[in-house]
This record gives sequence, C-alpha cells and structure tokens, in this order.
Amino acid sequence: MSDFLYSFYPWVKALHIMAVISWMAGLFYLPRLFVHHTEKVKTGSETDKLFQMMERKLLRVIMNPAMIVAWAAGLYMIALGAFDWSAVWSWAKIVAVLAMTWFHHWLGKRRKDFVAGENTLTGKQHRMMNEVPTVLMVIIVISVVVRPF
Repeated sequence: MSDFLYSFYPWVKALHIMAVISWMAGLFYLPRLFVHHTEKVKTGSETDKLFQMMERKLLRVIMNPAMIVAWAAGLYMIALGAFDWSAVWSWAKIVAVLAMTWFHHWLGKRRKDFVAGENTLTGKQHRMMNEVPTVLMVIIVISVVVRPF
C-alpha cells in the first residue's frame, strides 16, 4: 500500500508547491488591500463595499482553499517520511508554517473588523504586518532548501 501512496508523492509535492504559491500571493495581497482600504476609503461608501467584497473573495475563494490544500499535501508528504524529525530545520519549518497559519487567521479577523466598521489599525500598521509573510517565507524556504541546522 505504501508503494502505491508513494507513487503519488511527486504529484502531491507539485500540488503542495502550487498551493503554497497561491496562499502566499493572498498573504501578500490582502494586507495591501487593507492599507488602501484604511487610507483611501470612507466607511459605508460604495468603495468600502467594493473593498469588502474583494477582501472576502480573496480570503474565501483563493486563500482558504490554498491553505487547506497546502496543509493537506504537506501532511501527506510528512506521512510518507518527508521530514527528518531529528533535524532542527524540520521544526523551524513547522513553527514558521504554524505562524503563517496564525497570520492567515489574524487577517481574517481584520477583514471582519472592516465589515463591522471597527478597523482600528492604521495604514502604516497594515504595511508593517505585510512583512510578516515575507519573513516566514524566508525561514521556510531556507529551512527546507539550505537546511542550515
């Protein structure tokens, strides 16, 4: 049975990479939408409704499915032995992926703040948060490719 499951490994890995690319695109773009929403849009306006729709669709149609597929494919690869549990790089990647997942959900909460008209963050704060997925991506890629520890 494991030979059969392992035969899908390259396809699952490819799916994982595509899902991560899609997820990361959303993690980079949604905070940028929040910057413009905060700085350029009046609460309750037609533009406010347009931004809310764009943010909702980005999160629900692209980011959520991509995150789920990335996690599912990653867990599949882990189940087939893709991780060295004794190596620090594996744990660094896991911690960074958990942080990225937390950030994803944090963005979802911020979107709900806009819907409720209760956004309290400034454009500058959203810009700073836009750097979080970049830092996490660097940690993940270096951990997996370079394996420095």
